[in-house]
Amino acid sequence: MCTYHEQDRASMGQRVALELDLVKGYRFFDPHVHMVSRTTDDYQAMADAGVIGLIEPAFWVGQPRTGIDTYRDYYASLVGWERFRASQFGIRHFCTIGLNSREANNEALAEQVMELLPFFIHKEGVVGVGEIGFDDQTAAEEKYYRLQLELAKEAGLPVQVHTPHRDKTKGTSRSMDIALEHKLDPAMVIIDHNTEETVKEVLDKGFWAAFTIYPFTKMGNERMVQIVKQYGSERIMVNSAADWGISDPLAVPKTAALMVKSGITKNDIEKVCYENAIAAFTQSGQLDEALFDEKIRIDQAEKFEGNSVLRGGQQPRRDADSIIIS
Repeated sequence: MCTYHEQDRASMGQRVALELDLVKGYRFFDPHVHMVSRTTDDYQAMADAGVIGLIEPAFWVGQPRTGIDTYRDYYASLVGWERFRASQFGIRHFCTIGLNSREANNEALAEQVMELLPFFIHKEGVVGVGEIGFDDQTAAEEKYYRLQLELAKEAGLPVQVHTPHRDKTKGTSRSMDIALEHKLDPAMVIIDHNTEETVKEVLDKGFWAAFTIYPFTKMGNERMVQIVKQYGSERIMVNSAADWGISDPLAVPKTAALMVKSGITKNDIEKVCYENAIAAFTQSGQLDEALFDEKIRIDQAEKFEGNSVLRGGQQPRRDADSIIIS
C-alpha cells in the first residue's frame, strides 16, 4: 500500500512529465552541472528531458582537499570516467578545469594546483578554465583568479567565472574589471550565478551572463522568465549547477517549459537553453555544434578501464529510444 508521501511524489512526477511535454522535441545544453555528484538516474532523466550535452566545471566538493593527488584524481575523473558515464546515456560531456575560489585560500596547495593545471587544460573535452573567481573576496582568491586568467588567455580558452554568494554585486563587478585589466575579450568570459542586480552590468560590458536555477535560492525559473522578457536572449544562458546539495539537474528543461507557458518565443528559448552556451564554449576549439547532429551510439555493455555503469545481472541498454528498463 502506497504511503501519502509516495502518492504525492508520484503525482509530482506526473505533473513534471506533463510540463516537460511542452518542450518535447527541444534540445538542451546545460553549461554548468556537477555530474560527479549525481546518479545515473539523473543522467537518464536529463537525457529523457532532451539534454544532449553539458559542461562540468571543476568545483568545491564539499570539504577541503588535503593534497595535490586528490586534485589530480578529480581532474582525471572529469576528463575520463564522467565523460564515459555521460556517453552511456547519450549525453556529450565537456568540462572546465580550474582552481576553485574557496580552495584558493589554501595557498600551499594552490601553488601545487597551478603547476598541475597546464597538464589538464589541453586535454580532449576541456572547453575552458573554470569555475574560478571569488568566494570571500580575499587577496589569495584574487591572486589565483588573476593567474588563471593569464593561463586561459595563453591557452586561448574561455573562462567560467564563479561570482560570490555574499556581496555579489561588488564581487561581480570586480571579477569583470580584473578580466578587462588582463585584457581578456569579454566574449571569452562567462559570468555565472547572476541575479537581477548584476545582469545589466554584465551585458552592458559585453560578457556572457549565465544564470543558475536553484530550488529555494539564487534564481528561480519564474524570475528567469522575467529576465528574458526584460533583456531578451542575447548572451544569456541558463544552467542547473546541480551538485551534492539541494539542486535540480532538470532545471534547464523545466525553465524552458515555463518559458513556453509564459509566451516566450521558441527562438529565444533555444538561445538561452541551448545555442548561447554552445556558441560561448565553441571558442575553445573543443566543442563543435555539428557534434550534436550526430546521435551517440549507446552500448552500455562498453567499459571504461574495466568499469561499467551496469551492476550484476543488469541487461545493457543499447537503444537510446527505448523506455523499457529490464
